[in-house]
Amino acid sequence: MLEALRELEPNLVVCHRSPWTGIEDKSVLGPRARVMVLLRWLAAYPALLFAYLRAPRHDRVVVPYPGILDVLILYPFARLRGAQICWDMFLSAYDTVVIDRQMLRANGLFARLLYATEWLATRAAQTILLDTREHARYIADLYRLPAARTKSVWVGVESDVFTPARNPPTGKPVKVLFYGQFIPLHGLPVIVEAIRQIAGRLDAPAMEFTIIGTGQEQPTVDAMIKEHQLGNLRRVPWVDYSLLGQKIADASICLGVFAADGKAARVIPNKVFQILAAKRPLVTMDCPAIREIIALGRSIRLVRPGDPSDLADALVALANELCDPAKAAEIHEAAQKEMPMVGMTVVREQLASVLETQ
Repeated sequence: MLEALRELEPNLVVCHRSPWTGIEDKSVLGPRARVMVLLRWLAAYPALLFAYLRAPRHDRVVVPYPGILDVLILYPFARLRGAQICWDMFLSAYDTVVIDRQMLRANGLFARLLYATEWLATRAAQTILLDTREHARYIADLYRLPAARTKSVWVGVESDVFTPARNPPTGKPVKVLFYGQFIPLHGLPVIVEAIRQIAGRLDAPAMEFTIIGTGQEQPTVDAMIKEHQLGNLRRVPWVDYSLLGQKIADASICLGVFAADGKAARVIPNKVFQILAAKRPLVTMDCPAIREIIALGRSIRLVRPGDPSDLADALVALANELCDPAKAAEIHEAAQKEMPMVGMTVVREQLASVLETQ
């Protein structure tokens, strides 16, 4: 988003202070690290407001994700300067914490406070950006906003890290890759159950699965792996972000997300954009959001949400095709046509269209 803004506005002024210095994985923070981040975060606001008030005259200020408090704190100062706020909400904290991950009771005090805070932030911003049209419609309904207030801009992908992969792997075993933060919308239990089913199938070729990541559902997922004694599955806790492109290139098939319902049907995770940019065969769940960017094809297999049997069927069918050199060549050639461009050019054009109408 920042790169796209820089290209659209050469004189862009950035007011930024980062509380994340020295922290690589934000999903796994100990108590001490959380306190340190909170203190840095609170201390940053006076400096940010001072920098903002010194900025040249402007009509619009863009607040990046997560930005809930940023929007509320900035609002009176933006009004003072006659500027409208465009908030890259990206995702709803209330929807994520309360509805999707169920970390707070929906009728509890903290959940209600979170909803109220986000409700206020959606009123303070003139334009709210989400990652898909389906997600934008959902947020408009959740916070009772006019549909015109919520817009969609794709997440996109870093073209220097994720590029079309060359020399696709051939032969057996067929290498299948999943990586992510083990959050509910990824549907890791669905993936593990599908792997268990594949292990007992006579029509399945030799397959090697790699699951990379840690997060909320890790204990459940690791317990399933241990229970089923899946010898063809390798667990890797962490891979440096700069190496993910190579991990995708080394895979025969890459997995998206598979949760049964909820948020997974409304968003397109970063990992899907990254796989599309690498032009690797993709298997992911069929849903309204994913249909905004791709369709079923030779290199793209869409399966029923929350259905491990359908996932197992799709993986076995695709793996068998990849074991045939002629069919494998057709699939990798199809990927060049079926997988859309998801880089900076597209994000810049979408963002420009949104800002022109604000």
